[in-house]
Amino acid sequence: MNSKAFIMASITVIIWGSTFAAIRVGLQGGYSAGHLILSRYLIASAIFAVYALWPGVKFRLPKKEDLLRISILGWVGISIYHIGVTFGEQTVSAATAGMLVSSAPIFTALISVFILKERMGLFGWIGLALGFIGIAIITVGSAGPSLQLSKGAFLVLMSAVATSVLFAYQKPLLSRYSSIELTAYFTWVGMLPFFIFSPGLISDIQHATMEANLSALYIGIFPTAIGYVTWALALSSGKASSVTSMLYIEPVFAILAAGIWLNEWPTLLSINGGAIAIAGVIVVNLLGSKQLIPRKKEHKVEIT
Repeated sequence: MNSKAFIMASITVIIWGSTFAAIRVGLQGGYSAGHLILSRYLIASAIFAVYALWPGVKFRLPKKEDLLRISILGWVGISIYHIGVTFGEQTVSAATAGMLVSSAPIFTALISVFILKERMGLFGWIGLALGFIGIAIITVGSAGPSLQLSKGAFLVLMSAVATSVLFAYQKPLLSRYSSIELTAYFTWVGMLPFFIFSPGLISDIQHATMEANLSALYIGIFPTAIGYVTWALALSSGKASSVTSMLYIEPVFAILAAGIWLNEWPTLLSINGGAIAIAGVIVVNLLGSKQLIPRKKEHKVEIT
C-alpha cells in the first residue's frame, strides 16, 4: 500500500472509529436518538448537495434503471443501519457498538453463501464460527449480570446485518458510479425516513449542551461525509484488498475514543470477544473469500 492510500485509509478508520463515542455524547447531551440521526443527515445531505452543485464538479444523476436498487440499499444500509446504531447506543456502550458493527463482514459472507449461492471452503466456515463466537462473547460481556441479549445489542447487530446487505449488493453500482456519487445517492435516499423524527428537532438543538451540538455537527461532517471521501481516495490510490484490511483496526479506535472521550471502557470479556470476532472477519476475508465460488446454473437473488 502506498503512502497516500495508507494515510487516507488511516484517517477514515480513525474518523469512523470515533463515531460511536460521538453518538453517545450527543445522546447524553440532550438529543433524542431520532433527532440526532436527522440532524446528522441534514448536515451530510447539505454537504453532498453543495459538492454536486459545485462549479466544475462532474456529478451524474442516477439512471432510471438503478433507482430502485439505490433506494432499497439506501433505506437498508443507511436508514436501518443508523436507526439501529443510534437507538442501540442508548443502552450499549460506544466501544461495544463499535465491536459489534465490525462483525458486518461475517454477515456479508453469509449473504454470499445462502442468498448469492456461492460456495465457501473450510477456512470460510471456520472464520464464520469464530465471528459468531466473538459476537456472542461481546454481547454476554455487555449484558452484565443478566447475561441476556439486551435490546440495544440486538439493534446494533441489526445494523451490522443492514450494512452487510449494502456491502453485498452495491458492487454493480460501484462499476457505474463513483464512490462519492453513490454515497451521496444513499445519503439523500436514506435520509427520507428520518423526517419522521422532525417534530421537536429545533427544541432539542436549543436545549442540548454545547458538546452535544458539536458532536452532532462532527458526525454530520466527518464520519458521514468526509470519511467516505477519504475512503474513496484511499481505494483509488491503493490496492482494494490492502486498503479494506485497515478496517480490521477500526474497533481499536472505537474503544480508545470511548475510553478517552467518555471514560467508557469495555469489559475484558467484551474485548476478548472483539478480538475473536475480528479474527473471524480476517479469516473470512483473507482465506474464506478466496474459496467463494459462484455456483453455475443457479439464479442469484439480487435487488433490482
